[in-house]
Amino acid sequence: MTARPQDEVDRIVAAWRRERPDLDVRPLEVLSRVTRLARHLDRARGAAFAAHGLEVWEFDVLAALRRAGAPYELTPGQLTAETLVTSGTMTNRIDRLEHRSLVRRGPDPSDGRGVLVRLTDEGRSLVDTALEDLLQRERGLLAELDDASLASLAAQLRRLVGPFDDAR
Repeated sequence: MTARPQDEVDRIVAAWRRERPDLDVRPLEVLSRVTRLARHLDRARGAAFAAHGLEVWEFDVLAALRRAGAPYELTPGQLTAETLVTSGTMTNRIDRLEHRSLVRRGPDPSDGRGVLVRLTDEGRSLVDTALEDLLQRERGLLAELDDASLASLAAQLRRLVGPFDDAR
């Protein structure tokens, strides 16, 4: 059996164990890897979206509208909840996406004072293409894992993320 190669986290943990043997540093073995992985994923996602002329936040808003299903529209409040930003930030984002003709605002027929944000055909095409590219890149990042490992990892991460999502 060959020894698994050490990564940066193994080196960090070993150093802490040497310097602070009184502490249980096992959380670092998992969460430091999650943090490092998140940084790598942020870079990969940013590159995938930049290839389509999108910022990450732009993809997030367009994707929320696309996932809503036909007619691909949500209220600004729903978009705020979907993307975890403030209402002021969302207003600015909608303005910028509308300026690019990726979304348009219209009246909400169920609320005389309300507004609906709708994905344009151009926005839908762009988010669909960017999603396809993102998924291809992410499949490449996960290529080392077989289906059973992917399912197990997803289940474990769901357990870790659950309490944070429940707190929302």
